[in-house]
Amino acid sequence: MGSVSRLSLMQLQQTLSGFVPTGSIDTLGPMQPETPRERILIVDDSAVVRRSFGKFLSSAYDCVEANSVLDAFELLRHSNFELVITDIIMPGLSGIELLRKVIETYPQTAVLVVSGVDRPQRALDAVRLGAFDYLIKPCDNDVLLLTVQRALERRSLIQNAKKYKADLEARNLELMRGKQQLERLQAQIVQDQKMASIGQLAAGIAHELNNPVGFLYGNLDLLDGSVNDLLKLVTYFDSVQLPDDVNKGYQEMKRQIDYERTSDDLKSIISDCKEGAERVRDIVQNLRTFSRLDEAELKSADIHEGIESTIRLLSRYFSGGNIRLIRDYADLPPIECFSAQLNQVWMNLLANAAQAVGNVTGEVRIETRADTDRVVVSISDSGKGIKPSDLSRIFDPFFTTKPVGEGTGLGLSISFGIVEKHGGRIEVDSTFGSGTTFTVILPQRVSASHRSPDQTVLTHSSTSKEVEQSYAI
Repeated sequence: MGSVSRLSLMQLQQTLSGFVPTGSIDTLGPMQPETPRERILIVDDSAVVRRSFGKFLSSAYDCVEANSVLDAFELLRHSNFELVITDIIMPGLSGIELLRKVIETYPQTAVLVVSGVDRPQRALDAVRLGAFDYLIKPCDNDVLLLTVQRALERRSLIQNAKKYKADLEARNLELMRGKQQLERLQAQIVQDQKMASIGQLAAGIAHELNNPVGFLYGNLDLLDGSVNDLLKLVTYFDSVQLPDDVNKGYQEMKRQIDYERTSDDLKSIISDCKEGAERVRDIVQNLRTFSRLDEAELKSADIHEGIESTIRLLSRYFSGGNIRLIRDYADLPPIECFSAQLNQVWMNLLANAAQAVGNVTGEVRIETRADTDRVVVSISDSGKGIKPSDLSRIFDPFFTTKPVGEGTGLGLSISFGIVEKHGGRIEVDSTFGSGTTFTVILPQRVSASHRSPDQTVLTHSSTSKEVEQSYAI
C-alpha cells in the first residue's frame, strides 16, 4: 500500500512538472481571488427532493434549503440569492405566492418552478407571472442543471443590461449638462459679437454727448442771468419818467413784441431747456454708471449704486404708478466685481419682475443683506409666477415663456453665467399664481480663477431697447 501511494505521488509530481514552469512556485505571482459561487434557494416540502437537488447542484453552487414558503421568505429577507427553485403545491402558502413575492420584492432573483403538476395551463400561468421555466417532477438531473445554468445566464444578462442602461443614462445626463453649458457659452459669444460694436458706439456717444451737454447746461445758467438783467433794465425804464415822445415809442414797441407774454415765455423756455439739459446729463451719467465705461476691470463697487442706476434706466416700468417698488437695503460692504456685468444682471431681473407684474397693480421688492464673506440680493415680484414644469429650464439658453418677438430667452441664461463667473450662484423660488423670487449670492472677494472678464459690457440684445424706451423724450 505504501509503495502504491509513493508511486502515485511520484506520477502526480511528474505530471505537474509538465505544466509548471521551471523555477520556484513563488514566481507564479499572487493567486487571483476566487469568484463567489452563486447561491440557490431550494423550496420544497419534500426533504427527499430538497436533498436530491441540493446534492446534485452543490458541486457548482451554494445551495440552501427551505421546507415552506414562510421559511423561504425569512431566508430571502436576510440573504441574497441568485435563483429560487420552488415547488407549487406545499402546505400553507403555495409556490405561486412565493413567485409573486420574489418578482415584486426581489427582482434581481430568478425563479425556476419544479412541480409534479403536469398541466400546460399551470406552466403557462407560472411563466406569465415571471418564472424563468417550468419543469415536471421527476426531472432529469442534466435537464435541471442545464435549466439552472440558462436561468442564471439570463439573470446575469438582465443585470448587466440594467447596469449598462444606468451607465448610459448617467452619461447621457452628463452630455446634456455639457450641451446646455455649451449652448449657454455659445449664446454668450453670439451676443458678445453682436453687441460689441453697439457697446463701443454707445461708449463714444456717451463721451461725445457729455461735453456739449456740459456747454449747454452751463450756458443756460448764463443765459438765464443775462435775460434777468435785461428784464431788470426794462423794469427800470418802466419806473422812470420818460419824455412823452420817447415813452410813446417805448410803449408801442412793448405792445408790438407783446412784452408781458414774451417775458413770461422766456422764463418758461429757459426753465424747460434747463430741465431738458439736466435729463440729457442724467441719461449720460446713468449710461456711464450702468455700463461702467471707465471701469472695464475688476474693482470694488457699491451694489446699491448699481441697482439704483439700473432702476433709473428702467424708470418706464416703475413710474407708471401700478408697480410699487420696495427697497429693503441693508448696510453692504463694497465687493470686488465687474460692475458692468452685475448691472446687466440687475437689468434682466428687474425688467423680468416688472414684466411679470404687467399692467395690474403689484409690487417689486429688492432686499439686500450681508453675511460673513458674501452679499445676498433678492428681487421678488407679485406676478403670475413660473410653472413648475418650466423651473428647471428657465436658465437654458433661448428658453422663454414670453410671446414670439418679446423675448430672446437669453436674459436669465446670461445672468446665470455672469453670477457663476463671479464665483456666486443664483437661485429661484416661485409659486405659480403668487410670484417669484430670484436670489443672487455673491462673494465679497472674487477668487483668482474668476478674475478674467470674458463678457462684454452690453450682453443682452434688449439693453439698448430698454434704455431707448425708458428715456424717450
